[in-house]
Amino acid sequence: MRFDVITLFPEFFNTFVNTGVTGKALRNGLVNLSLWNPRNYTKDLHRTVDDRPYGGGPGMLMLVAPLQATLQAVKSQAPNSPIAYLSPQGQVFTQKIAQNLAQRSGTIFIAGRYEGVDERLLERYVDEEWSIGDYVLTGGEIPALAIMDAVIRLLPGVLGHVASAIEDSYTDGLLDCPHYTRPEEIEGMQVPKVLLSGNHAAINEWRLQQALGRTWLRRPNLLKQRGLSPKEQRLLEGFISSWTLDK
Repeated sequence: MRFDVITLFPEFFNTFVNTGVTGKALRNGLVNLSLWNPRNYTKDLHRTVDDRPYGGGPGMLMLVAPLQATLQAVKSQAPNSPIAYLSPQGQVFTQKIAQNLAQRSGTIFIAGRYEGVDERLLERYVDEEWSIGDYVLTGGEIPALAIMDAVIRLLPGVLGHVASAIEDSYTDGLLDCPHYTRPEEIEGMQVPKVLLSGNHAAINEWRLQQALGRTWLRRPNLLKQRGLSPKEQRLLEGFISSWTLDK
């Protein structure tokens, strides 16, 4: 898996490269990351990468020429990688998209800054446009980091246990169930007895019911999109009944 990120601030990625699961994946050669600074592809003394927008208004726009030259350099190294622009106007990134990206050989990200990028470059070069939520950040570096993290953890050999990625929230269209570890009691709060029973069938059913219930409570729209089997419907109804009594 190869990632190429076009960014004015490559130092933003230092922690990502050097720590945690992503750092280990990079060190082990499971992932390659190349950072490309458009300032290195300017031709003027001041290494200019932005200018004022036509029509007036606040802020600056990233210039086409430095980005175009950068993209040409990136494409010479990663000719088959699609180009993705990170923007609040893009399609909202989801776990499903992460799963699709994990099947690719690579992706090129453009991390915009200022008021964005000249529209003509987007129309000419960009294959995909993604957002990580309905809010505005100062640049595309954080979205690039978030998307790469979501994809890398799905790659074979990255996580210590293959089930860690399979059982995550959103993987099956549901939020994850609650989890517990030692000790069995904390300030009077007990670990659910079923998790101590050793009955794996009962534990799996409890976890599914909790995932259904948590999704119903917090993200009911996901249940509408996903649909439920008869068993899942029964488990959810049991959760709702119990939750209503507790209230």
